[in-house]
Amino acid sequence: MSLNKDFIWGAATASFQIEGAYNEDGKGLNIWDTFTHDKGHIDDNSTGDVACDHYHLYKQDVKMMSELGLKAYRFSVSWARILPDGTGKVNQAGLDFYVNLVDELLKYNITPFVTLYHWDLPYALHLQGGWLNPQCSEWFENYTDIVTKAFGNKVNNYITFNEPSVFLGCGYKEGSHAPGIKAGTREFLRIGHNILVSHGKAVMTIKKNNPEAKVGITLATQPQIPVTPADEAAAYEGYFYPGLCDGNFFWSTGYWLDTITNGKYNDLLLQQAKEAGDLFPEYTEEEMKIIGQKIDFIGLNIYEAQYKGDYTRTPGTAHTELAWDVYPDALKWGIKLNYKRYNLPIYITENGMSGHDWVSLDGKVHDPYRIDFLHRYLNGLKAAAEEGCKVAGYFTWSLMDNFEWARGYNPRFGLIHVDYKTLKRIPKDSAYWYKTVIDTNGENL
Repeated sequence: MSLNKDFIWGAATASFQIEGAYNEDGKGLNIWDTFTHDKGHIDDNSTGDVACDHYHLYKQDVKMMSELGLKAYRFSVSWARILPDGTGKVNQAGLDFYVNLVDELLKYNITPFVTLYHWDLPYALHLQGGWLNPQCSEWFENYTDIVTKAFGNKVNNYITFNEPSVFLGCGYKEGSHAPGIKAGTREFLRIGHNILVSHGKAVMTIKKNNPEAKVGITLATQPQIPVTPADEAAAYEGYFYPGLCDGNFFWSTGYWLDTITNGKYNDLLLQQAKEAGDLFPEYTEEEMKIIGQKIDFIGLNIYEAQYKGDYTRTPGTAHTELAWDVYPDALKWGIKLNYKRYNLPIYITENGMSGHDWVSLDGKVHDPYRIDFLHRYLNGLKAAAEEGCKVAGYFTWSLMDNFEWARGYNPRFGLIHVDYKTLKRIPKDSAYWYKTVIDTNGENL
């Protein structure tokens, strides 16, 4: 069985990781600008001030996307580029950049998938409490309204938030990501609620401004892979609500998607929060109706997984440059488990691997390990589709090497190699291999 003929093949990026131009044309500071400028947070003490300079080189980048056969491009919008203070006066130059980017994509018949929030909160809003401030849903609603009105019917696919569990967990619990805070469970519960309300208001706003638009949310997730068929039920039950007792509920796919699709919080989570000292913030029925707005698809970012059953990791297990283990069945089970629970179309919105990539003496970038990695994971995606799961598309991470958050520029995830001194782009062998996958709609897998 083949993938559907309208299957979407794309690549993904995020604004802070590639755009650069951090203080040009009226852009305001965001929390990653300030976090990286305060030295000591990033492994190589780098910043996103220039990054890949996509802000100035976007036409070149879109042309390269077309040459590599991409059908879609998932990118995020920098809130502070459009609203330097997070609210108030619109920076027209910043808004125009994204409208021009969309027009360039459409010129090459590349479908834009827009992520509204990929971690770069305007610093001015952080100073007002950021996601802890219940007004944040109004800020996000206003920002969403401006963006979607500007795009009109040119953009018909939106993702409200990218990996809320990660920007909450790493940014507000571990402190390893911007804004570098270490808070407690009471604050996590409040932030989580505020994000969910913000998501719901964004869905309503997008649908109001473009009734044809499809809207979803993207989650970071580590599927549980059953070691044997007898472990499948335990893998399903254990996947969606880990972490309730240890305060790590926000890492759970179920915390976000169950709440959105059911319009209510998990009873066990509410009970445990009550027993721990009435930690849960007050909320209204109207807020839950907002959170429960119907979404059209689920986005899953999958790199790693966990085995459920009798499994012991052996020394020398295959792993990437970031020391993330390789799980060839991760996409298969991530798709199967989520489709079983939510019965919504699924996009793999990120999947890829970091490597030690460099330009060889022949002027090319050879990355056979990435080809093998992607091939194995895509075999799993195809298997899930053949078992009846509705898989709508796949976006590899990433289009190009870029700023990898707290790890700086050393990890290279891209299909395209970037020389950060000259900004020269060179498609890697994996880029040309991926083109053959797209051209055959996965028949060559």
